[in-house]
Amino acid sequence: MQDLTEGVARFQRDVFPAKAELFAHLATHHTPHTLFISCSDARVVPELITGTEPGDLFVVRTAGNLVPAYTTEADGVAASIEYAVAALGVKDIVVCGHSACGAMTALAQGHDLSGAPAVAAWLRHADASQARTTAAGDVPALVRQNVLAQLANLATHPSVAKALAEGKVALHGWVYDIPTGRMEDLTAAGPALSA
Repeated sequence: MQDLTEGVARFQRDVFPAKAELFAHLATHHTPHTLFISCSDARVVPELITGTEPGDLFVVRTAGNLVPAYTTEADGVAASIEYAVAALGVKDIVVCGHSACGAMTALAQGHDLSGAPAVAAWLRHADASQARTTAAGDVPALVRQNVLAQLANLATHPSVAKALAEGKVALHGWVYDIPTGRMEDLTAAGPALSA
């Protein structure tokens, strides 16, 4: 905890004063250009790896960067997606997977999750990802297929489907490689996922 409180003190002393004008603007303006959906993994820091400033990204982080397909049930992920698209008008949505993902490793290697029933239930949102991965145990392939499956799930959300149909948003699938810092764009070479 000491590291965190010292970090807050450094922020208030060094960072905030240098960006005081930006923070004054952000106090009354919330206009992120991108919804960035990534894994909860502490090694993946969206603002750091994209070189963005506060206010640029609307970030949703879930274990395994999973996006449940739309249902009418109350859901925090769905509410965040809807708010980003319908209220904030983001222009781009990125689903970002990453190397060495614990969630995808657990699935690919068939880890026993009986001691973590909530995790096991959550990871069922990756069933389509597993079905799309041809080689059992291939974590990198599952990570990639998972990003593509989550993009498909995103398109089931009414706000996203409407924005896609109107050409107001584009979907992007990325995979971040932790040891090299490289970002692979899975959607750049394939068919466009935007309307």
